Amino acid sequence: MGLILEQNTQKKVTGSMENINLLIKGSFLFLVGQSLVFYQINGQFFWETAKKYPVMMSLLGVPISFVYIYATKYTVEAFDGSLWPQRLIGFAVGILSFSFLTYYHLGEPITLKTGVTLLLAFIIVLIQIFY
Repeated sequence: MGLILEQNTQKKVTGSMENINLLIKGSFLFLVGQSLVFYQINGQFFWETAKKYPVMMSLLGVPISFVYIYATKYTVEAFDGSLWPQRLIGFAVGILSFSFLTYYHLGEPITLKTGVTLLLAFIIVLIQIFY
């Protein structure tokens, strides 16, 4: 009996580590996807090439879609098949990457309103992971 309980406990620990690895992979891919989309649709404001060739920029949508497909796959697996957590994590990662990239490329500061939004996005991620 004790051996079975010990094996079940070991499975849970291994499973949770696997879930954390899937969550990290998925979150990283969401970050990559959100960043690529930022450049795809906002590059026109700071790259002349992006402004001049919108069709070329739109063709980036195909590889970006694959990034999102795998980000969703890994994150849903991390939450044992639940879709809502991955959606909210993808949203929060998008808010964070957009804030950083907008500041970096366009010099838009993080105002109090943006700061509160970033804090809320961070809290959303924490709720999905720990609740």
